[in-house]
Order: sequence, then structure tokens, then C-alpha cells
Amino acid sequence: MTGRFFPFAALTLAVLGACSASDRGTTPPADAETSQRTETGADGRCYAVEPIPAIYEQVPGQVQVVQAEIAEDGTVIRPPIYRNASVPRIVRPRGEIRFAVPCRERVTPELVASVQRALKVRGLYAGPVTGEIDAGTEAAIRAYQSDRGLDSGRLSLETARALGLIEVPRPAPDAEE
Repeated sequence: MTGRFFPFAALTLAVLGACSASDRGTTPPADAETSQRTETGADGRCYAVEPIPAIYEQVPGQVQVVQAEIAEDGTVIRPPIYRNASVPRIVRPRGEIRFAVPCRERVTPELVASVQRALKVRGLYAGPVTGEIDAGTEAAIRAYQSDRGLDSGRLSLETARALGLIEVPRPAPDAEE
């Protein structure tokens, strides 16, 4: 009986051994999951680029049900037939939003824990302070930033500065002094 199952076990081990780390349940980077990406600008700063989905609304309109029948000489034998129906209209076209974010090497567990504590004090985060960006942390970041005009769960550089977690650059001294 063992002899029949040996080829199956060997095949299973071979398949598992051939799997990459991402196939075995490790978490891919956040950018891969959400189709967001991070770019480095010419100024050396990091920027998040997130897709903005299109928004449609249904408006009253007409839909052609039967096409017009036209003779070879161009005369209309039977006009087209329309019916009233709701038709989609684009309210906001699809696009992208780009904003400054702390570069990846600056987003340490200590920074994330500080973000979680800062949002907890403001009543936006109710989870444990883990130092990991999870769904609750993203929701709290989104809630904080939405009130300030940025609808994103990614920590912006402006938000990190507003929370007092990343330094604010000092203005350059005047050349005249």
C-alpha cells in the first residue's frame, strides 16, 4: 500500500519545492495588492501614485432598441425605435492622484507605532499599537487625511509632519543677510 502512495508524495514535495515564497502565503508588498505604486521624483522625494476610479451616475435617456431600416437609395423604410431607460454618465473620469510620502526606509515599525498612537489619541484608531500597517491603521489614516482633502489610506508626508512625526524643513535663509 505504501508503494502506491510514494509517487504521489514525491510529486507533492516536488511541486511544493518549486513554489516561490509568494506562492506559500507570504504577504506581497502593499503596492502589489492595491495597484498603488511609489515613485522617486527628480527632487529625491518619494511619491505615492494611486488610481482614482471613475464615478458614474444613471441618468434618464433613450436606448436604441431597433435599428433603422434604410433602402439602397437612402430612404428610410422604418425609423429606429427607442425606449426610455437609465443610461450611465461619467461624473468623474478615471485618473491618478500623486502625493508625497515618507520614503520606504523611513517607514519603520517605530514610525508606524507612533502614527497608531497619534491617531488613537485623536479617536481615529481603536486597535492595538503593533507597529504594522494593517486594515485598521489604513482606515484611521484615511479618516484623518479625508478631513484634510486626501482620500487615501497611505500615510502622506504632510500628515506625518502634521502629526509631528517627521521633521518639517526649515525655510532657506535669505541671501541678503
